[in-house]
Amino acid sequence: MKIGIAAALLMSASTLVAQSNTYVLKATRLFDGASGQLTTPGMVVISNGVIQSVGGAAPAGATVIDLGDATLLPGFIDAHVHLTDEFNPDYNGQALLALQRPISEHAIRATVNARKTVMAGFTTVRDVGSSDFIDVGLRNSINAGFIPGPRMLVSVHALGSTGGHCDDGAGFRYGVFGRETGPEDGVINTPDQARYAVRFNVKYGADVIKTCASGGVLSPTDDVDVPQLTQAELNALVDEAHTLHRKTAAHSHGAESSKRAILAGIDSIEHGTFLDDADMRMMHDRGTFLVPTLTTRVGLAESKFPPLVQEKATRAVKQQDAMVKRALALGVKIALGTDAAVYPHGDNALEFAFMVADGMTPAQSLMAGTTSAAELLGLQDKVGALKAGMLADVVAVPGNPVENIKATQSVIFVMKDGAILRNDRAVPH
Repeated sequence: MKIGIAAALLMSASTLVAQSNTYVLKATRLFDGASGQLTTPGMVVISNGVIQSVGGAAPAGATVIDLGDATLLPGFIDAHVHLTDEFNPDYNGQALLALQRPISEHAIRATVNARKTVMAGFTTVRDVGSSDFIDVGLRNSINAGFIPGPRMLVSVHALGSTGGHCDDGAGFRYGVFGRETGPEDGVINTPDQARYAVRFNVKYGADVIKTCASGGVLSPTDDVDVPQLTQAELNALVDEAHTLHRKTAAHSHGAESSKRAILAGIDSIEHGTFLDDADMRMMHDRGTFLVPTLTTRVGLAESKFPPLVQEKATRAVKQQDAMVKRALALGVKIALGTDAAVYPHGDNALEFAFMVADGMTPAQSLMAGTTSAAELLGLQDKVGALKAGMLADVVAVPGNPVENIKATQSVIFVMKDGAILRNDRAVPH
């Protein structure tokens, strides 16, 4: 029995790793992610999990998959997800379930979120805040081929101040967890604690460091735009992260909190709801990315909140569109990120359409979710474009997404690292 189980596990894992076969993917058109232009017809040659060529002749003996009237694109990238959390419109009920469910159940549910995400065409994600190190285990299990899911960069604990948006103890009575939250839980109050928390996260597997520079919409004890870390704390946090070769991301709704994070050298501002023009000019000059997370409005509209949280949600959503339009006008770099878990996992592609509604061309939105997001994550040499030498992350959507961006919500083919995870249309020949 033990031998049979082991063999089954190995067989299951083998279906998820990059395959050694040579594939030729064909479609009516191709969007390479780098040029912002369509190529007709589209063809990608893949071998051993790597793109060998785009266009040209099909190698003899290759498995040809013709997807017909579709568009080949690089695997999509979501720079702001929470795969270890899940959407629940009942605000208080969600908090209760988080305490009632064992860690093992949270981990198992996270595997479902990962599968939904990759099957929606998002082959790479940046997970920006988890608990109980579930994000690390999920990443490692995906990398080992035990479960299907996107390539993950994880942050372990998001780092913030006592009582702030990143303090998981906020909103509960004193003593309910047996002790006050501290740096090991992501709660910092001095520059030295900021450095220690960064080192702690890296020790236990963090690929990226995420901080909460401002209050949040869903946190129960703060204002949405108030700064929550001093300039000295942010300076220490970013300096330590960069010293350890980790990029940084700042949850920041407010103008002052964003200014402090940008001055500290943060790599991206997440949300950015109340950014002012001075912030945006600094972001442009320093190359700081904006990750606007527009899809949050879907979950916020469906949720039942206490009055304080509802007021913050209403105020924030009203500002999102105008903020993105100003960022575009001022030339701020934008990467796609959705805050998945604030809305249901698997609907990540809604972000493309929201970006277009705010003034991006469809091609610009596609680049935000491919090449630009890859640059933000530091993976531009591996993913985000269809060209020789890149990892074979390829998705296909019906029709032409440059004419109809909503086509991204109907993915028909997903390949990650050369392994086919989804093929709704064609039969290999």
